[in-house]
Amino acid sequence: MHDVLDELYKRWSDGETVGLGTVVSTFSSAPRAPGAAMLVAEDGEVVGSVSGGCVEGAVYELAQEVVAERKPVLQRYGVSDDDAFAVGLTCGGIIDIYVERVDQQTMPELAEVVDSVHKGQPVAVVTVIQHEDTTRVGRHMIVWPDRTEGTLGSARVDDAVVDDARGLLATGRTATLHYGLEGERRGEGMAVFVNSFEPPPRMLVFGAIDFAAAMAKMGSYLGFQVTVCDARPVFATASRFPDADEVIVDWPHRYLKAEAEAGRIDRRTVVAVLTHDPKFDVPLLEVALRLDIGYVGAMGSRRTHDDRLDRLREVGMTEAELDRLASPIGLDLGARTPEETAVSIAAEIIALRWGGGGRRLAELSGRIHG
Repeated sequence: MHDVLDELYKRWSDGETVGLGTVVSTFSSAPRAPGAAMLVAEDGEVVGSVSGGCVEGAVYELAQEVVAERKPVLQRYGVSDDDAFAVGLTCGGIIDIYVERVDQQTMPELAEVVDSVHKGQPVAVVTVIQHEDTTRVGRHMIVWPDRTEGTLGSARVDDAVVDDARGLLATGRTATLHYGLEGERRGEGMAVFVNSFEPPPRMLVFGAIDFAAAMAKMGSYLGFQVTVCDARPVFATASRFPDADEVIVDWPHRYLKAEAEAGRIDRRTVVAVLTHDPKFDVPLLEVALRLDIGYVGAMGSRRTHDDRLDRLREVGMTEAELDRLASPIGLDLGARTPEETAVSIAAEIIALRWGGGGRRLAELSGRIHG
């Protein structure tokens, strides 16, 4: 729902009613991940996507029916179904889409959710999407790390779901959870969708060079909150990095250490070291490679890389810590320009996040989406 949240809130604030379709589960080679959403407005406008074009037509019609009949629907689309080709899901995979009516009566908590998202506060929207008691389907609970609002039907259900939802929220995961009808963890009969909203992941780019400007633009495009940091004030200026969310003048290792100690670094954080200067690189990587973060890459030739490893070993870095370093940085795309290099680095980050091999899809067989 994150991709349509602002439009949803605008129409909600204006008193409109919309149909909202959300991907809640995927199987095999599904085109969109859980949480992808599409809204159908009263005027017929469509915002967002649930399948990259495969089943949007069917979901559009279903959303209009749900709004008119005031009953949410959990619908499965897949190539194994007789209706799959009729709705256009010929790309493979199976997706479950939950379609609901959203207005100020069905989701009065939306303003608080949007406020939390805009403030960068983690919040999850929990929805009962399947239950034997149909009066419970469509109930919402809003879960923050320290409080909740709403109920899913009983204290037992709420207690079980809140614990699990906070676990998902802490790791930024969105998923469907299954319980017994009264929240039994080993039971069946109730499905709950946890849609997690958390602050965007951070990309820390060290080295105020032209490659950093291209990397900041790429990071922003991919949804990262981008920081460019360099100890040289003449180079680290906002005008040189218009796509960065912030430009910091500080010694890189000192800045990174302070951010980690302040709790502003997590497993989704990626670090791109573009300075290739030992006096910056070595102390910075000594800090970065000992943090629990998603990616640490460093720019430089193979000679620079070998020299860097020797220097890091001299300051006590272990081989296990050094194995975490992506250097030379990026995938082998034949990149030459700063922009092409930024694509190469982004491709490596994406491949490591999702377990991709970085090879041409045309040369591979099997599923495209894991």
